[in-house]
Amino acid sequence: MSAVFTLDNLTFSVPERVLLDGINFDLPAGQVTGLVGHNGSGKSTLIKILARQIQPTGGTVTFEGRNLDHWQTRAFARRLAYLPQHLPAAEGLLVEELVALGRYPWHGALGRAGQADRDAVAGALTACGLTDLRQRQVDTLSGGEAQRVWLGMMVAQDAACLLLDEPISALDIAHQVEVLTLVRKLSHDSARSVVVVLHDLNMAARFCDHIVALRRGQVAFSGTPGDMMTPEVLQCITGTDMQVLERTGGLPVAIPE
Repeated sequence: MSAVFTLDNLTFSVPERVLLDGINFDLPAGQVTGLVGHNGSGKSTLIKILARQIQPTGGTVTFEGRNLDHWQTRAFARRLAYLPQHLPAAEGLLVEELVALGRYPWHGALGRAGQADRDAVAGALTACGLTDLRQRQVDTLSGGEAQRVWLGMMVAQDAACLLLDEPISALDIAHQVEVLTLVRKLSHDSARSVVVVLHDLNMAARFCDHIVALRRGQVAFSGTPGDMMTPEVLQCITGTDMQVLERTGGLPVAIPE
């Protein structure tokens, strides 16, 4: 299986604290990888490094077989899209206008949108179920609808890899399922690689193909959701005793003891 990212002895530290400590693993291409772990485990730090928002203090990261530092900015933006946990204001922007911002890496600030850009925006609106909302202002939408608009912008960017930092943290359960269902579909329909930071282990097991769990800046687990959903592995990830409840015809569910 090919890797979209390869991490070799990756370290990130700040004065008097090591946030990531010698991490080594591959992130599979064309799949949804869930990045899980307790608060302060290093999840957001890691995804910011992958997005080139911050520089590691040690080790190397390769993206699509090339050292992350060797990518030119525009070429990197055409291959990878990053959605931070705290989104910028979209006040006054129409849905269609925000989605169209995803085309910036292709035509630049002074470039004019061409037919390829218009087709990409139309395709993104359709893929994310936004066609009927295209003339609505983003700040009038529900949380789940707005999150789909931001995903639409990433799809319009035509990136092969999406990085999402806690995209469901502010949503109710119905919209969490809606957004993660869309994320999974965007990956599987187009062989996109997705790395998504999640807190809920059950959501990660349900919607992700691969799981990486961090604990205290180190890898506590890397593997399939099925391999994760055992009391022993979950205890290692969470630091607390967990039960796994089997369900007829459904995925097992993890709960604290």
